[in-house]
Order: sequence, then C-alpha cells, then structure tokens
Amino acid sequence: MSDVIKNRYEFTVLFDVENGNPNGDPDAGNMPRIDAETGYGIVTDVCLKRKIRNYVEAVKEDSAGYRIYIKDGVPLNRSDNEAYASLGVDEKDAQSKKDEIDDKLRDFMCANFYDIRTFGAVMTTFVKSKLNCGQVRGPVQICFAKSIDPIIPQEITITRVAITTEQDAKKKETEMGRKHIVPYALYRVDGFISANLAKKVTGFNEDDLSLLFEAIINMFEVDHSAARGKMSTRELFVFKHESELGNCPAHKLFDLIKVEKKEGVIAPRAYTDYVVTVDENSIPKDVTMKRMI
Repeated sequence: MSDVIKNRYEFTVLFDVENGNPNGDPDAGNMPRIDAETGYGIVTDVCLKRKIRNYVEAVKEDSAGYRIYIKDGVPLNRSDNEAYASLGVDEKDAQSKKDEIDDKLRDFMCANFYDIRTFGAVMTTFVKSKLNCGQVRGPVQICFAKSIDPIIPQEITITRVAITTEQDAKKKETEMGRKHIVPYALYRVDGFISANLAKKVTGFNEDDLSLLFEAIINMFEVDHSAARGKMSTRELFVFKHESELGNCPAHKLFDLIKVEKKEGVIAPRAYTDYVVTVDENSIPKDVTMKRMI
C-alpha cells in the first residue's frame, strides 16, 4: 500500500439531475428532499457516500483492503466477527487486555474495509459483549448537498398496462401510478479530508485518495436508474494544503467558487445555463487548487 496522506484537503463537487429524483424523502412520500423554508433541494451525505461505496465495490470487487463494510444484505456483526476470528480474540481476554485488543480490532477493520478507512464507522454492534471493534471517525467527511436554486418537484402520473391481480384484471385494463421528479437542478456539496485523522486513526493513504476522487467523478455512472433520471458529476474542485493541519480555513476556500445563472435564465434546464467561476488569485500561496473535471 502507498503512504498515508500527509496533506489536508477540501473539495467541492457540482452534480446535476434531469427529470429524476436524486434523493427521495421517506417522510414525504419519497418526494425529492427539500428545505421547507427556502425551497432549495437537498441530497444527504449518506446518499452520496452510498454511491461512492457502490462504485468502489464495483471496481474493486471485494479485493483485499477494499471491501465495503456497510452494504446490502451483509449484517454488520458478520464483518465484526471476521476481526475476532482473524485475531483469535474471545471475551476471556476482554478485561486483561481490553485496550490492546480494541486497538487491534479497530486496525483490522480499517485495513480491510475501504469505507471504514475513509468515512469511519460505528462498530459497537455487540451490545452485551465486552468486546467490540470500536468507533472510528474517518478522515473524509461530506456535507449535505444543496441545490444552487430553489427546486419545484413535480408529481408525474403514469399509466401501467400490467394489472396487479386477477380480480383487478376483470375490472380494468390499466392502472395508474406516480413518479416524483425534479425537472432540472444543479447541486453543490463540500467535503473535508483530514490528514491528521488518517495518520492517527485509519491509515487512509494516497491510493485511497485517488480512488475517492475517481469514485466521486464516476459515482453516478454505475448508479443509473429510471427513478433517478439523468444524473452527472459536472465539476470536482480539490484544494490541497501544504501542511497536515491546513494553511487556510476551509470556508474561505469554498467561498472562492461561485455558481450563478447566466443572464436572462429564469428556470435553468441544463448545466450550460450556469456559469462557474473560481477566484484563483485569492487562493493562499500555501494552498493549490486542481479542477479535476
């Protein structure tokens, strides 16, 4: 494996959706998530991390060091048990060597599961046991994404010719259904990467960093569905600090990126309806910025 990262990073991602639901809200009939006070669209960090996990799983196919801890159909206890079995740990050792064992269990999970090494995880899944794999705060943290402009979700009625039951087939030839969509929206999400946490806790390394950026760029390419419509990563800006703890407050770097509608555009319907600018002259000398798309 490559060396643990030694520089702090921040990044900004712009992605869009066309005629789809980027993140359904189960508290609102699976309509696109929205800030009720402002009308701006929201996509949760959990939703985006799921797409990154799915991409890594598709590319790495559970190869050593790149397995995914939080995935469909695999109970967390099953993965935790692998750590116990691999290290030959049982509860008899829990009292006498607890701190030493807990560190070994945590290190095993970080070394084997990419998403733990990246995002962290809560692995205290055995409630009654004196052993657990601990809690890990990952070096990569992602905020909620917010749309650049307020969105107006639409409910589209659809007709289905396949009838559900034999009884219904005797009474009707079609059934009605509904889909919730956003005609178009451009979203922005900001993220942070801590070299300090990578060094002290998870061992997140340079190869992991490259894979993360690759996954962000391609996360929608392995996740297309009719429900989500046409989704694409449009921009990825990466700020790299010269030091481990950083050379500039993150918010000042994020403020350098401006996304605005073109003059005369009232209801954006394409990425080309926006202008994206970066005030590169205001980037501190100890920070570099790379536009990866």
